[in-house]
Amino acid sequence: MWCIHTALRHSLPTSDSPMPTPPDLPTPIELTPAVIQRVREGVAIAQNPIVRQHITQDLDALSAMATGRVDSRVSGRFRRWLMRRFIKTCFRVQIENPQYIPTAPNVLTANHLSHLDPFLILAFVPPHPYYYILGDARTLYNKRWKRWLVGWAGGVIPLERWWKEEIAVMAAAQADRPDLADLADTIQRDVPNGSSIQQMRQIDQAVQTLLSRGDGLMIFPEGRLGEREGQMHPLKRGTVLYAMRSGVPITPIAIIGTQDLYFRKRLTLRFGPPVQVPHQPRPKRQAIDDALAQLEQAFAALLPTDYQAPPGPKFLSHWLNHLFW
Repeated sequence: MWCIHTALRHSLPTSDSPMPTPPDLPTPIELTPAVIQRVREGVAIAQNPIVRQHITQDLDALSAMATGRVDSRVSGRFRRWLMRRFIKTCFRVQIENPQYIPTAPNVLTANHLSHLDPFLILAFVPPHPYYYILGDARTLYNKRWKRWLVGWAGGVIPLERWWKEEIAVMAAAQADRPDLADLADTIQRDVPNGSSIQQMRQIDQAVQTLLSRGDGLMIFPEGRLGEREGQMHPLKRGTVLYAMRSGVPITPIAIIGTQDLYFRKRLTLRFGPPVQVPHQPRPKRQAIDDALAQLEQAFAALLPTDYQAPPGPKFLSHWLNHLFW
């Protein structure tokens, strides 16, 4: 997941503009053969006309939503029933602090360890408010069953952007890896980098609309998958921006156990008290930073400090860990 507001600092490239320079990565990524293969697969998804069609359709639906049209979506109650049936079949789930589970419009936030995470949350929050998932477009549509599920259920907001691995490839090609030059050129040519002002406005207007009409937003504020249980990457500002502009609270959730999945593993959703942020349609930078610091403190209080994976056999580990990628 990625915060669109980090891209608002950049202008939309024109046809006469040079290709954008890949941004610096907060931490270096080792370009192993597996990582490069993942990048090639991601590029192929971006080039897939069927994926492109689904992304365009959902973005058009967001524009329609912002003008007041009712969007197509399955009922929240049925969606929760379906997710819960699958989750409870495969895993054992523990809910902590259920008194903090929200029942009014809010921005639902969580650490992000697996592509299973949004489905896990949807299985155990109330059907109302109806949560829209702000998610990476290629991860949402990269498999046929996902395209069918998303098309049928609705409730997603696709974000197009460069992956951190793609940024690493482009940086390496500019530095000391001429063997990656062709791949880097293909990324810059065929993969949207997330700087489309039109798309950002579509998404921003849709988010304001759905929160104002009583729905909720689910977002993973790290902007990418975490690497270890109990640890988070720095949070993006988009989460608090959405909440401040709409005047809704932020609900933090610690997800525990999803970094390595296997059959019947115990997973935990630990809800925290809502983070109240000031309602400011045009928040100042200091107010945004203060709200972000509040959210970081809330996660620090929820995340485990000494997580230990349960012992025992890990049945269906490979299948479950790759099912949602």
